[in-house]
Amino acid sequence: MRCGAAGRYSVLMQPSDCTITDSATSTSLGSARTTLKRLPARGHHDPASVHGVLDEALVGHLAFVHDGTPFALPTIHARVGDVLYVHGSVASRMLRSATSQTVCFTATIVDGLVVARSAFHHSLNYRSAVVLGVPRRVEDPDEQRAALDAIVDHVLPGRPAEVRAHHDTEVRTTRVLALAIDEASAKVRTGDPIDEPDDLAGDAWAGVVPVHLGYGTPTPAADLRAELHASVPASVSAMAAP
Repeated sequence: MRCGAAGRYSVLMQPSDCTITDSATSTSLGSARTTLKRLPARGHHDPASVHGVLDEALVGHLAFVHDGTPFALPTIHARVGDVLYVHGSVASRMLRSATSQTVCFTATIVDGLVVARSAFHHSLNYRSAVVLGVPRRVEDPDEQRAALDAIVDHVLPGRPAEVRAHHDTEVRTTRVLALAIDEASAKVRTGDPIDEPDDLAGDAWAGVVPVHLGYGTPTPAADLRAELHASVPASVSAMAAP
């Protein structure tokens, strides 16, 4: 992939932003495998930056290899301290394969569309995080229940306290993985497009279109008892508030 003048950034270059190497350069959250090679000034290795992205992103992707084939599957996650939890069925090939290898978990938040004066320099304002490591299977039932509650709470804060506790059968048929957040990095792009000097005098509009996550009005389930339609719980009403 080519780079624009003076190392300028293009959305076309994003797939190779996080270059993984084998050298052991120490950082606050890991090794050179999480050291950014392209535009390293946008990289952050402090826990606050990495945790912030993981906490805000609703969905992440867990990348792994199963029977020689790479997969990157979307999943809901939750961070508890320095541990990242993901879950799925006990029959999930993703979770069966993941505990025997190094996996890569990524989360991304899009903050804006960066509209440039040339197609090449269009980009995104974003925050992303990458976590590498070998996850462990959570065997302790109490930790498993706490992790499942944390995953629900990640999406709807306060919801676990509003519903019944997990049945034993539900816990037995769910596999939870814990990934230590000790080898990770975050990357952030903000600001205006970075156009070529020769394009600044052109007639094309340039700027940023902000992107926000929004929630609509809660809709009762079709089988919800009529007397409960108006009893929207705090966890749901808080998400739907303007």
